[in-house]
Amino acid sequence: MELLLLRLCLLSLLLLSSKPISAEEQQDSVISMFQKYLQINTAHPKPLYQEAADFILTEANSLSLQSQTLEFVPGKPLVLLKWPGSDPSLPSILLNSHTDVVPAEHDKWAHHPFAAHVDPNGKIYARGSQDMKCVGLQYLEAIRRLKTSGFVPTRSVYLSFVPDEEIGGHDGAEKFAESEIFKSLNVGIVLDEGLASPSENYRAFYAERCPWWLIIKATGAPGHGAKLYDNTAMENILKSIESVRRFRAAQFDLVKAGLKAEGEVVSVNMAFLKAGTPSPTGFVMNLQPSEAEAGFDIRVPPTADQESLEKRIAEEWAPTSRNMTFRLGQFKQKVSVLDKSGRPVLTATDSSNPWWALLEEAVKKANGKLGKPEIFPASTDARYFRLQGLPAIGFSPMANTPILLHDHNEFLNKDEYLKGIKIYEFIIKSYSSYAEHVTTGMRDEL
Repeated sequence: MELLLLRLCLLSLLLLSSKPISAEEQQDSVISMFQKYLQINTAHPKPLYQEAADFILTEANSLSLQSQTLEFVPGKPLVLLKWPGSDPSLPSILLNSHTDVVPAEHDKWAHHPFAAHVDPNGKIYARGSQDMKCVGLQYLEAIRRLKTSGFVPTRSVYLSFVPDEEIGGHDGAEKFAESEIFKSLNVGIVLDEGLASPSENYRAFYAERCPWWLIIKATGAPGHGAKLYDNTAMENILKSIESVRRFRAAQFDLVKAGLKAEGEVVSVNMAFLKAGTPSPTGFVMNLQPSEAEAGFDIRVPPTADQESLEKRIAEEWAPTSRNMTFRLGQFKQKVSVLDKSGRPVLTATDSSNPWWALLEEAVKKANGKLGKPEIFPASTDARYFRLQGLPAIGFSPMANTPILLHDHNEFLNKDEYLKGIKIYEFIIKSYSSYAEHVTTGMRDEL
């Protein structure tokens, strides 16, 4: 009896000495975990993919999630996690994010881009804080909260952490979406990245502009720097650049006037201009070069007339009559805005797609506000899932935040990051609880 009383006394002392973890301490732990993920340098050209994969797998293990690592291309691991649902016959939910980030010019940042420094105002400075390591970790933290509450999903929930999105996604999401493994997941809806919103309204995207990376080459006879003659390489490339500039200005004017959103127009930006004859001291100044090249990053919305744009490129921007070398189909990258049936690649936002209504409702329940549906102005991995005929929605819960993806001093305030976890908690719970079969969600027409 005395031994039993002693044990009870010791147990009582232990219980009294252990303090419950405060809400502030829990939040600090969540932010610390986000910082650790941001500190893994997954910037191109040599992303530390394996280190990022190991980090994700450790977190998955702490949540008792099923996991596997896929390598469609050696050295580029894709981590796939599963939270099994109670009814595996229903189409599953896929939460996609990419682990890679774009390079950063360290000397242009107020804080080291891979230090994940938190300033006194709560801003977390790091490459990937907006694009898009925040979303990947928010998925996991939301699931942690749901599992702690005892919630059990009806539909299975998959999480994919993919490589190479920032360089086109060809060895990551594209191969994944086309694989037999992906088909076996029976995915019904995909969530992928969106954009920060400077206003209080979160942004959601049902389509995106596709990249056309165009290189135009002009040729001409070389000549003395003092000689005037027609059809020099530099003269021809400048005529093309001016033609492109006028088109760009006309498209931009539509945005400035409020007639179209940025994602609804064709954007064209010159990425490089290469010409001249190099020498050990710079360029030869008294020699007109025989070749000149210009590269353009063109983004084409699914609502654009693709044939008309191709005709404009061939006849106005790079006509053979001006000694321009360009042939359709020889873009550095050219993604079609149409699916295999020739229809625009769009996810429906009307009553035919219950996933959109569920998203709106979940954001509202989490005390958030959702803006009107948009076309993503750049490109994401979501396009590969839409091309498989699946509805895919781009969404990153970052309100009251400047858009800083690919910019210097990219940051996300820790309060917005924590709010985003709450948003995903409601979304994942709503999506995974939806018990009806859904066989649509892609728009059939404009």
